[in-house]
Amino acid sequence: MYADIPDKIRELIEPVVEDHGYELMNVETQHGRQSVLMRITIDSRAGDGRVKVDDVAAVSREIETNLDAADAVDGVYRLEVSSPGLDRVLAREKDFAAACGCQVNIKTRRPLDGRRRFKGGLVDFRDGRVVLEVEGDRGVEKTTMAFDDIEKANVVYAFSSEDFVSTTEDGTGAAAIKNRERPGRRGRKGRTGTVPPSRQRAGGNRQGRTDD
Repeated sequence: MYADIPDKIRELIEPVVEDHGYELMNVETQHGRQSVLMRITIDSRAGDGRVKVDDVAAVSREIETNLDAADAVDGVYRLEVSSPGLDRVLAREKDFAAACGCQVNIKTRRPLDGRRRFKGGLVDFRDGRVVLEVEGDRGVEKTTMAFDDIEKANVVYAFSSEDFVSTTEDGTGAAAIKNRERPGRRGRKGRTGTVPPSRQRAGGNRQGRTDD
């Protein structure tokens, strides 16, 4: 969650993101056996997920420079900067407010009614309270939780017929995802690969690449 980002890390990352005209949504770190993965999510100021691939690469390079200069991460780390993607992360209060009406996955910091994972429709968000409609033993039930109790959340993207277009002029043939880009993953040495649709990424390694 955005509020969980350490102040030192935020101060090194957020100004770079804002200078490029975007907003910092979240910073997530995962500790592997040989390296640390730092995953940074940025979004447009309009909150529509429209982040240019070249901007992602530029933001990644500048953030990496800042982290290295400040020696902010111990040891070897991998940096990944990306746009929100289809299953967009919900990390700020404004993200939850904008996602009302969507299906979401939520993991809480502590058990609520004996569980920590919830999936359902986000009905409302106001005054720091999230209202979900969740399938239960007695049908659809409303569950309310505090924003501060949420550890992680994301939208569950629902594909529709509008996401697909015919690949041939006569309307026959295989369907293709409409308006979905599949840019290559870019690293410090120009490493490329396949990434999920509509999720632009750039990443690199400090002190060389290490496979976990």
